[in-house]
Amino acid sequence: MLFNSYIFIFVFLPIVLYLYFLKFRLKNTQRNLILLFASLFFYSWWNIYYLPLLLSSIVINFIIAKFILQKSTQNNSRNLLIFGILINIAFLAYFKYADFLYENLSYIFNLDYSKLNIVLPLAISFFTFQQIAFLIDSYQGKIRSISFIDYSLFVSFFPQLIAGPIVHFREMVPQYNDIKAKLVQHKNLIIGLFLFSIGLFKKVAIADSFSIYVEDGYASPENLNFFSAWLLTFQYSFQLYFDFSGYVDMAIGSALMFNINLPINFNSPYKARNIQDFWRRWHITLSNFLKDYLYIPLGGSRSGSHYTNLLLTFLIGGFWHGAGLNFIFWGFLHGLGLIIFNIFQALGLRLNRFIAILITFLYVNFAFIFFRAETFDSALKVLDKMFTLSHIEMLDPIQLVTILLGSIIIWGTRNSNEIINNLKKSQNLGKKYFAYIVFLFICSLMLLQNKSVFLYYEF
Repeated sequence: MLFNSYIFIFVFLPIVLYLYFLKFRLKNTQRNLILLFASLFFYSWWNIYYLPLLLSSIVINFIIAKFILQKSTQNNSRNLLIFGILINIAFLAYFKYADFLYENLSYIFNLDYSKLNIVLPLAISFFTFQQIAFLIDSYQGKIRSISFIDYSLFVSFFPQLIAGPIVHFREMVPQYNDIKAKLVQHKNLIIGLFLFSIGLFKKVAIADSFSIYVEDGYASPENLNFFSAWLLTFQYSFQLYFDFSGYVDMAIGSALMFNINLPINFNSPYKARNIQDFWRRWHITLSNFLKDYLYIPLGGSRSGSHYTNLLLTFLIGGFWHGAGLNFIFWGFLHGLGLIIFNIFQALGLRLNRFIAILITFLYVNFAFIFFRAETFDSALKVLDKMFTLSHIEMLDPIQLVTILLGSIIIWGTRNSNEIINNLKKSQNLGKKYFAYIVFLFICSLMLLQNKSVFLYYEF
C-alpha cells in the first residue's frame, strides 16, 4: 500500500484514525494493538508472504533482548548481543546480498553462475538496522524493560516501517503509552494533514514529473549528448530530493495525526556547505545510525585511523543501499569527500558560502550517477557523455523550465520542517492553512492516477 494511493488516503488512514480515537474506554494496550494490527495489515498489503519474515524477525530479536536485559553475566550479554547482530545480518545478507555474493564468488572461482532470483522483502534494510540498534541499546543499559506489544509496534509502526526514519525504542515507546496522546488533538491532525499534503504534492507533482526523463535517459545513456547528460544528472538529483523528502513529509505527517512525533530525517540537504553538512541533512537517522553504531565503535576520530574509519563507514553505507559495485563506489565517493573536507578543515581553508554550496551539490550530483545507474558500466557511459563535446544538441525548453522551478523550491523556499515548526508555534492556524491543505491535496489527487513507488522503497 502506497502513501500516494487512493486506498491509503481514503480508506486505510481514515479507518485506522477512527478506530484509534474511538470514544469507547479503550486501554492504552488496546489502542496500541489497533496500531499494531493496522501496521501488520499495511505491510501484508504488499505481499502476505513477507509477513512471516517480519514477525519472525520481531520474535527472535525480542527474545534475545529479554535475555540481554536479564544480564546474568557480562560475557553472556555480550555473546547474546553478537549472536543477535549476526542473526540480523544473516537475514539481510541472504535476501539482499546472496545473488551479489554468489555472482562474484562464481566469477573468482570460475564457476557456472545462474541468478538465485531471491525476492527482496520490503523494508528489510530498515527494520534490520532498527533492531540492531535496539539490541545494542539494550546491552548498553539504555533500555530497562520491554513488552512484546510495545516492541512489535516499535518495529512495525506503519508511517515509518518501509523507509524510515530509523527510530529508537526509548524515543517511541513513551509516546505510544502517553495517555494524552490517545485523545484527538485537532492541531496535530491539521498540521499532520498539511505536512502529508506537502509530501504528496512533492511526490506526485514534482518527483514523478522528473522520473519520466530520468527513466528514458538512464535506459539508453548512449543516446545522450553533452548537455542532455548533464541535464539528466540534475533531473535525477531533483527527482530523488523531492521523492525522498516527500516520503518523509508523508511519514511524519501520518504519525503526527496519531499524536506521535517522528524524528526529522530530511533538512534541505542541497543547501549544505560541505559533505559533512550534507550527511547531517540527508537521511539524518541513517547517518546517525552509521555514526553511533559503526563509525564510533571503529574508533571514530579519536584513533589514528580516522580516515580509514570514515571510508569504511561509507563503504558499508553504500553497500547497505544496494548490492552492486555502483553503490559501493557511491559510498566510496562520499567517504572520500569527507576525507577531503577534513583535510581542508585541518588546513583552515574556507570557501565563500555560495561557492561552497555549489561545489557540494555538484559533488553530490556527480556521485548520484553511480547511485542511479543500473550498472557501473552504465554510469561510466553517462560520465563519458558529460565530458564529450561532440554531438551537442539543443535542449528541450520544458525540461529546462522544470529544473528552474525545482531549483527555486530547493534553494529559494523554506523547507517542510521550518513551515511546520512555525505552525506548531501558532495559536490559531486559521483558514489560510486550511486553504493551503485543500489546494495541495486537490492538485495532488488530480495526478494520482499514475502512482509510483517511492525510490527509497527499493533499499
